[in-house]
Amino acid sequence: MSHDRLGPSDTFVHRHVGASPEDTAMMLRAVGAPSIEALVEETIPASILLREPPTLTGLPADRPRGEHELLGELRAIMRENVVLKSYLGMGYAGTITPPVILRSVLENPGFYTQYTPYQAEIAQGRLEALLNFQTMVADLTGMTLANASLLDEATAAAEAMTMCHRIAKGDRKAFFVADDCHPQTLAVVATRAEPLGLEVVIGPVSMLESGVDRFFGVLLSYPTTCGRLVDHRATIGRVHAAGGLVAVATDLLALTLIASPGELGADIAIGSSQRFGVPLGYGGPHAAFLATDEKHSRFIPGRIIGVSKDVHGKRAMRLALQTREQHIRRDRATSNICTAQVLLAIVAGMYAVYHGPDGLRRIAERVRGLTLVLRGGLAKLGFDAGDAPLFDTLRVRTADGAAIVARGERAGMNLRLYPDGSVGASLDETTTLADVQAILAVFADGKGPAPSVDALRPLADEAVPEAFARSTKYLEHDVFHAYRSETELLRYLNRLQARDLSLTTSMIPLGSCTMKLNATSEMIPVTWGEIASSRTSRRGSPRSRASPRRASSPTRAHRASTRACS
Repeated sequence: MSHDRLGPSDTFVHRHVGASPEDTAMMLRAVGAPSIEALVEETIPASILLREPPTLTGLPADRPRGEHELLGELRAIMRENVVLKSYLGMGYAGTITPPVILRSVLENPGFYTQYTPYQAEIAQGRLEALLNFQTMVADLTGMTLANASLLDEATAAAEAMTMCHRIAKGDRKAFFVADDCHPQTLAVVATRAEPLGLEVVIGPVSMLESGVDRFFGVLLSYPTTCGRLVDHRATIGRVHAAGGLVAVATDLLALTLIASPGELGADIAIGSSQRFGVPLGYGGPHAAFLATDEKHSRFIPGRIIGVSKDVHGKRAMRLALQTREQHIRRDRATSNICTAQVLLAIVAGMYAVYHGPDGLRRIAERVRGLTLVLRGGLAKLGFDAGDAPLFDTLRVRTADGAAIVARGERAGMNLRLYPDGSVGASLDETTTLADVQAILAVFADGKGPAPSVDALRPLADEAVPEAFARSTKYLEHDVFHAYRSETELLRYLNRLQARDLSLTTSMIPLGSCTMKLNATSEMIPVTWGEIASSRTSRRGSPRSRASPRRASSPTRAHRASTRACS
C-alpha cells in the first residue's frame, strides 16, 4: 500500500477502520479475492456501483482531507447559515443548555454512544436519568405515569390517537382534533389515521358541543398554537360523558404556572420537551413525551422505566414496559414506535434536575412577563394582539403581515406569518428585554417610535388568571432539589455514567443503528451554533421546517390553524 508523505496525518480511515493492512491481506486470502477493489466488483451490482468517489456539496473531491481540515471546510460552509432569533413558536423554542449538561451529557461519549438500554443490568445510569425524565413529565402534566420519551410532538399526538382507539370501547372510528393545534400535528395525525381506517375530523372545539358521541377520542391544545389559554374542563366532561377519551397537547414550561392536563381531567398529555435544554437543531431531533393514568399502562407506547430491588435489597432500575423492540413479540405490540430519544430525554430531565421547580417557575414567569410587555407595547402602537389569557405566544392581526415579517428578517428575527397575513411571535428563555424592544421597533416602522420596554415593565407582574393558575405542587422528589450547583450536578452525572456501559468502556453487545457508529469528528458539528440554533440560510428559509411534515394535506392543516386563531 503506497503512502503519501505529504498527505494528511489524521485521515478518517486511518483512525476509524480497524483492519490493518496485514488483517486485510489475510481476509482477502480467505475469501479468494486479489484486492479490496476486486472484492467490491464481485459483490456490488454494476448498476449501483459508483466508479468515482462522491463529491460533497462545496467540497471538491480532488484529494483526501484529514478530519481537522474537513471540519474547517465544513465550518466555512456552515457560516453561510445566517443565525436569526426565532419567534416562530409552534412547539419550537429557544433554550439555554446549561454548560454542565452540554459538556457532560450532549457532548459526552459516556452518554451519547449508547443505544437503547436493552440490558438493564449494564444501563443503570441511563435508566435512572430516564426515570428523572418520566418523573418530571408525570409531575408537570398531573398524570401518574409517563413514558421514557417518543420521537417528536406530532408523532406523540398520533400515538395518543391510536392509544385512545385501543382503550375506547365500541366500534367508533372518528377522532376529533382541535384546529388550534400546531399545523404539523394536524398533518401527522391525519396522515397516520389514513392507513388505519380512522377518520380525523379537524375543527373548532365548539363542534364538540353536540354530536360528541361519534368520537372515540379528542385531541385538544393547551396552550393553543396561537398562544391562547382555553379552559377545557367542560369539553373534557362532555367527551367523557359520551364514552370518549381526551388527549391534551401541552407545554412543559407553561405547566409550571398553569393548571395541569391532569387537573383538567384529561386522559393523556403529550408534547415536546425540547425547550428544556435541547437545541433547536433546525427542527429536530427532539424528545417528545406521553403521560397518562396508570390504569392505561398496558396501552402506552414506547417504554417505561421502573424501579425494583435486586437480590441484595438494593434499588435497581429496569425496563418495566416496552412495546416494540428487536427482542419483543411484534404481533403483541401496542405501537409501531421502535425507539425513543434517549439522549435528548436525558438532557431534558437533567435540565429539570439542574433548575428544580423554583428555577423552572422563574424561567416561565420571565417568559410570560416578557410576552405581556410585548403585548402592551403592540397595543400602544395600535395593533390588536388580543386580550385572552396567554403564556408565551401572541398572534397580531394586521393587514401588513408580510411586510412586517420581511422587516423582521432584515432585523435578524424570524416571525410567524399566517396565511391570512397575521403575524405570530413566541418568546422563550433566550429572549431579553432588548429583543422585545427590537420586535416593537419592527412593528413600529412607519408608526412613530416604539414604546420603551422599561416603561412597560409593570405589565409583567400580571398574575395568571385564577381559572388557569396552577395550585398543585410538582418536582418534589429529592433529585430535583439536591444538585443546585454545577459541581454537584457534574458529580451526579459522572456517577450515572459510571453505572452504564458505553463505547468508553467496551463494545456494546446489543443494538444496530446506534450512536456508536459515529466518530467524534462527526459529532462535533452537532452543537455548533449554525446547526444547533434556529436560523435562516442563504440557500433557504427555516420557516419551511414549520410546515407540516409527512402531510397528506399541508394546506388544509395551515387553513385549519388559521381559522382556529381568527
